Amino acid sequence: MTTTYDLIVLGSGPGGYVAAIRAAQLGLKTAIVERESLGGICLNWGCIPTKALLRSAEIYHYMRHAGDYGLIAQGISADIDAVVKRSRGVAKQLNQGVTHLMKKNKIAVHMGEGVLTAPGKLTVTKDGKSEELSAKNIIIATGARARDLPFAPADGKRIWTYRHAMVPPEMPTKLLVIGSGAIGIEFASFYNDMGADVIVVEMMDRIVPVEDAEVSDFLEKSLTKQGMTILTGAALESLSSDDKGVTAAIKGKDGKVVSGQYSHCIVAIGIVPNTENIGLEALGVETNRGHIVTNALCQTNVAGLWAIGDVTAPPWLAHKASHEGVIAAEAIAGGHPHAMDPRNIPGCTYCHPQIASVGLTEAKAREAGYVVKVGKFPFIGNGKAIALGEAEGFIKTIFDEATGELLGAHMIGAEVTELIQGYVVGKTLETTERELMDTVFPHPTLSEMMHESVLSAYGKALHF
Repeated sequence: MTTTYDLIVLGSGPGGYVAAIRAAQLGLKTAIVERESLGGICLNWGCIPTKALLRSAEIYHYMRHAGDYGLIAQGISADIDAVVKRSRGVAKQLNQGVTHLMKKNKIAVHMGEGVLTAPGKLTVTKDGKSEELSAKNIIIATGARARDLPFAPADGKRIWTYRHAMVPPEMPTKLLVIGSGAIGIEFASFYNDMGADVIVVEMMDRIVPVEDAEVSDFLEKSLTKQGMTILTGAALESLSSDDKGVTAAIKGKDGKVVSGQYSHCIVAIGIVPNTENIGLEALGVETNRGHIVTNALCQTNVAGLWAIGDVTAPPWLAHKASHEGVIAAEAIAGGHPHAMDPRNIPGCTYCHPQIASVGLTEAKAREAGYVVKVGKFPFIGNGKAIALGEAEGFIKTIFDEATGELLGAHMIGAEVTELIQGYVVGKTLETTERELMDTVFPHPTLSEMMHESVLSAYGKALHF
């Protein structure tokens, strides 16, 4: 017997469950298929529990620096098991929240492995039992997983992916982090704050290489000052583990290979899309290096089949997946949603200090042929930042000299992941420097630096 829906969503991460909710709101009879936990990797093993860990590390950092604020805190210590327990509790709470949203919106939940068997048809298998589902439209939102080193796959004991790093069997003493993208740097920051000796290896010539070069340089200096060892332009030659730890051979910029001993290693070298064994080949779905190819409205080359999130093209971010979920659901329901402009998708990294950005870097803007005006304003020039004891960082804005268009914004410092949305709204509204200059920013706030950075681009900064 086949159960029929208007829409089936395969995967319940931040793309999948949001797509299902929006479709249900639009009157579509909707089902969601999930093989593990509602909320997917982001909610259960990614974005949310990671931020809970980082919050604990941040509080621990402040406690150890209480004297900077005229306070006395003695006998400070960290309990890694309790920190992890809190993180898992946060994830569980939000998982229950998604479960509630499914019931509230009358979305049918089918737990099990979903496989496409024909256009509009899907089989769900759990514990050896299968059920057949059908729908005119199916959205693939199966996400991605961590990429393993081919010569040293993660074992969860000494060699970890992000998932192992969130529930460590023990606290690392000397931690090797391979890769300095958002995931690698966030865990490097967390374990450094928690007291581990952290070494970061990045094969590119700078850390967080997708960010503006000035942000990368500033972050490297800050992390080094915090006690981390940063190795850029370095290649991992070999990696092995035993019961006592990890042995790694690293080839440095100078070409010399140095072997070192570490207690643990986190591998953060990218992702692999979850496109295997879900029936794509039989349907002839077009892919590019494993990622599903879609148009601006998230349609694949197969009629009635859609794809969103990490299983598609970059950037591989939860908020991008959620927005794509809404676009796909509205298009399926007969609406006319706006296609998403990748240039208006913000990126956030929750290390210490935080990083946030949107749009083109200065280098990319120049490569694209723009003549640019660039403004910068440092945290040290902001009263609120000084009062918070967070005077480290800067905000950088990039404008097209000819039109005043805001091309990009790049920030490093306290709470910039909250500030960036102001520039995202501005870019979405196609704001120029004039509107931003004429906007009144509240005082005293960190957001005033956004205004000052814009003014700086045109030689009008007031406080620096």
